[in-house]
Amino acid sequence: MSDRTVLHVSGRVLVGPDDVRDELWVVGGRISYERPAGVRDTVTVRGWALPGLVDAHCHVGLDAHGPVPAATAEKQALTDRDAGALLIRDAGSPSDTRWIDDREDLPRIIRAGRHIARTRRYIRNYAHEIEPADLVAYVAQEARRGDGWVKLVGDWIDRDAGDLTACWPRDAAQAAIAEAHRLGARVTAHCFAEDALRDLVEAGIDCVEHATGLTEDTVPLFAERGVAIVPTLVNIATFPRLADGGESKFPRWSAHMRRLHARRYDTVRAAYDAGVPVFVGTDAGGSLPHGLVADEVAELVTAGIPPVEALSATTWGARRWLGRPGLTEGAPADLVVYETDPRADVRVLAAPRRVVLRGRIVG
Repeated sequence: MSDRTVLHVSGRVLVGPDDVRDELWVVGGRISYERPAGVRDTVTVRGWALPGLVDAHCHVGLDAHGPVPAATAEKQALTDRDAGALLIRDAGSPSDTRWIDDREDLPRIIRAGRHIARTRRYIRNYAHEIEPADLVAYVAQEARRGDGWVKLVGDWIDRDAGDLTACWPRDAAQAAIAEAHRLGARVTAHCFAEDALRDLVEAGIDCVEHATGLTEDTVPLFAERGVAIVPTLVNIATFPRLADGGESKFPRWSAHMRRLHARRYDTVRAAYDAGVPVFVGTDAGGSLPHGLVADEVAELVTAGIPPVEALSATTWGARRWLGRPGLTEGAPADLVVYETDPRADVRVLAAPRRVVLRGRIVG
């Protein structure tokens, strides 16, 4: 497609779950619902169009061992793009991926800076590893470096306790979150277990990743405060394997991980039923491959979230939560076209017919 080519999307355009239009045009990289006059060079794509999918927990520039070369990060981003994920909230990375912003063929990224963890309480080569006295300063640093988000590691295995325990005293977390908010950033935290959740929510946190430790005591608190969760169920599926690997050294931790895994679907459904905002994230880029956004949507449906709401968690609702436009008049044309109606069967997300990024067909 040349810069003068007009893209015509015909069929069904899902502007919202109930706002379905017959067609749209892409002119100069932006969406229009008015047919442009005097256009000769037109490319037509037919099917069911959705806003570009959102992976709200992803790590571009990271693998199981730490930062990766730019060529590897590029492959990760391309894999996500070809799966339809055109907007990524990068939930912590030690790599500088700002160069991606200059590439029109790569997804848009909202960065949370680098993970902030307690000393020797996270995966090696991933995080700033600090003590509570330095938390405010590091949160301020990452708030300035990121794109409106900061990522804390809220709990991790404590080798002395032999199990997951909270990483931050409540007063330290409260001061750090207040500083992030003062600087215009939201804060999210990795949390597998139960112990850290109440303190983080009452300290003012905006989101919790994984949130497998939610219980009947903390679900209402999340709902009352409007704290979102990104369950990353495709990652939680790895818990039994992780538990097997740690069984001999940390039996309490292994048993705990198995319990969290066993109730994962009930946990997510209870949160959704209570009104907790739920969004799609894959946790790709650590030990998981990229391109799993469709799998995560299917997992939310398996957990009992209605298909249209699971779609919203990666499209309309997710973009609104992150402050990015969907298929509205004049918005950048980031969209994915499918063979059939994804509201009827979310599994169609695994097979995009066309991917359009910044107004160009890229896949």
